Amino acid sequence: MVAQMPRPAPAPTAAIIVIGDEVLSGKVEEQNARFLVRELRALGVAVRRIEVVPDVEDEIASVVRAAAAAHDHVFTSGGVGPTHDDVTVAGIAAAFGVPVVRDRYLADLIREVGGDRFFERDLRGADVPEGAVLLRGDGSPQARWPVVAMRNVYVLPGVPSILQRKFATIRERFRAAPFVSRQLYSRECEGAIADALDKAAADFPGVAIGSYPHLDAPDHRVLVTLDGRDRAAVEGACAQLLAALGPAIVRVE
Repeated sequence: MVAQMPRPAPAPTAAIIVIGDEVLSGKVEEQNARFLVRELRALGVAVRRIEVVPDVEDEIASVVRAAAAAHDHVFTSGGVGPTHDDVTVAGIAAAFGVPVVRDRYLADLIREVGGDRFFERDLRGADVPEGAVLLRGDGSPQARWPVVAMRNVYVLPGVPSILQRKFATIRERFRAAPFVSRQLYSRECEGAIADALDKAAADFPGVAIGSYPHLDAPDHRVLVTLDGRDRAAVEGACAQLLAALGPAIVRVE
């Protein structure tokens, strides 16, 4: 009997919660979820949900509570700061049934950095859910400003440049086995290739197969993607589709 190679464990999952009336009203173009999706995928984490919620404490609490129970990691973006509409921390605290407390390290850091431009309201940036931990990251200068983590929920700011710097200090915490991906470009439309895609999806249930029409592409009409963590399964599904679709495939990447 030939021993079978063990299959990779399922990818860890993540949810992204974007918080802010400015996103829902179109005043600000959302960039953070797109950044986090790409970063997490490169780390081997599967993003399963993205939600945008207003600056309403009860709604934040409800969404965070559900996401934390259903996913390995949850990342919030926005709603942290000194103004009346910054209620993310309170919402996360409510999600876990704990009070908001002021962290001494953060308060001292805010006072020090603020200097002559320190305002008492700035100390709201030192408020955290009781029981939260401060992740100081990789020792870089940016890591001086820690990421607040409440259980499996990571609290990130809404300003894209700051979010990206803060995430960089903790990103290696989330590294898992990488995804394997292939792309097939078809000159035929989706209707012509749908049966072959159905069969491949049934034969290789561990491979996520996507079909995306490209109406303006010069050399193809559909992009087919294959993603999974089992290289043999991805390659097997790719080979089956190549055999089934033959001349319909323009190229493979």
